[in-house]
Amino acid sequence: MASHDLELGRPLASAAYHPPLRRSRDNEVDDDGKPKRTGTAWTASAHIITAVVGSGVLSLAWSTAQLGWVAGPATLVVFAIITYYTSVLLADCYRTGGDQVTGRRNYTYMDAVESYLGGRQVWFCAFCQYVNLVGTAIGYTITASISAAAVYKSNCFHKNGHAADCSVFTTMYMVVFGVVQIFFSQLQSLHEMAWLSVLAAVMSFSYSAIAVGLSLAQTISGPTGKTTISGTVIGVDVDLSHKIWKSLQALGNIAFAYSYSMVLIEIQDTVKSPPAESKTMRKANMLAMPVTTAFYMLCGCLGYAAFGNAAPGNILTGFGFYEPFWLIDFANTCIVVHLVGAYQVFSQPVYAAVEAWAASRWPGSNFVTRESPVAGGRFSLNAFRLVWRTTFVTACTALAAAMPFFNDVLGFLGAVGFWPLTVYFPVEMYIRQRKLERFSKKWVALQSLTAVCFVVTLASVVASVEGIAESLTHYVLFKSKL
Repeated sequence: MASHDLELGRPLASAAYHPPLRRSRDNEVDDDGKPKRTGTAWTASAHIITAVVGSGVLSLAWSTAQLGWVAGPATLVVFAIITYYTSVLLADCYRTGGDQVTGRRNYTYMDAVESYLGGRQVWFCAFCQYVNLVGTAIGYTITASISAAAVYKSNCFHKNGHAADCSVFTTMYMVVFGVVQIFFSQLQSLHEMAWLSVLAAVMSFSYSAIAVGLSLAQTISGPTGKTTISGTVIGVDVDLSHKIWKSLQALGNIAFAYSYSMVLIEIQDTVKSPPAESKTMRKANMLAMPVTTAFYMLCGCLGYAAFGNAAPGNILTGFGFYEPFWLIDFANTCIVVHLVGAYQVFSQPVYAAVEAWAASRWPGSNFVTRESPVAGGRFSLNAFRLVWRTTFVTACTALAAAMPFFNDVLGFLGAVGFWPLTVYFPVEMYIRQRKLERFSKKWVALQSLTAVCFVVTLASVVASVEGIAESLTHYVLFKSKL
């Protein structure tokens, strides 16, 4: 999952604002009074690919190793099909109260849930989204610190030999990453950091391509690890219980790699009409999913071919690769830069929600509402924003330092976000929109899909929690080493 340059700065749980309709002879505005949208299927597919391809690719070789040559690629394809199908259902929910051309627009995922489902479903959706967003901030802190430490470790191995003890504590890198995030968090909205989001997207593709290239080179030149049809071998690589738990964790890791549903409505809101935005998004999803899946196949399968059942949890920091050290350093630096931007993209909605609540709760408080211009008026500081965002970043950094377990945390995040945001809400909104009769064939099929995905999600969550709990038993608090 990667960053994206879209308008996510508004509170996710807020009601949608729908401007009055305005007409313009020069066609400079759309039917909702907003500036004319110009997006196409190509730009939307580019947004989707940028949003999807990210740090999740780093764990795909490990996930494939847990599942093997059959189940690994098959799982990637199945998740791609499910994600594509439910994304099409979600795209049909962009407009409410009319057809797909004239209906009222929903500007965010939350707006769509509120329009179609309402009530407690909105609160459930908000809970799922905010848990996912906060968890992502924690996960990105872990990943960035590991990559930063890997740069030091790579140079140490190059200088002192591969047998040298180059272990390094990652906690100090988390603290540095947190300090950087405190600085960037004071930027009021995503519009002030568009350049950072674009840079993050470039970095994302850079390190992903390097991971694929290094895996291919290792596969061709050797030596390569042992691979099997079923992945890690019981009694050799793992025992039976670990085989089950790690296989379920792998499902969560793959789900995390495909997660982009919660930003799909925002992407759709950039698309021009006519034709209907839902038709354009159907094409965009059809373009993006095969490209993403092919790329993931390369990452997962080439990584597994290179390292076999011993594939590292993070392909660029597990040190299956030692040389060329400068390329590994560059790739890990790209990861850190990408996650600096991605962290803010996924944290801004949390910031905005709390700040909107505080402004409505204490509208007359200077501490909450007063803006102090700085840098010649280009930026502004707010006391509440300074305290709240600093507290948020500090808390996320502390939690990351307390649980710095890459694959377990990614598996948990992927599982928690997959069922409700990728499957449940799109299916329920589609059923409500199309007024499907209970126990009709399509209703049963959709509910069966929801039920199966729920079971998979629940199993993956349990496995990830078990993995975190097991890791904590032999982990000294705030003393994680790479």
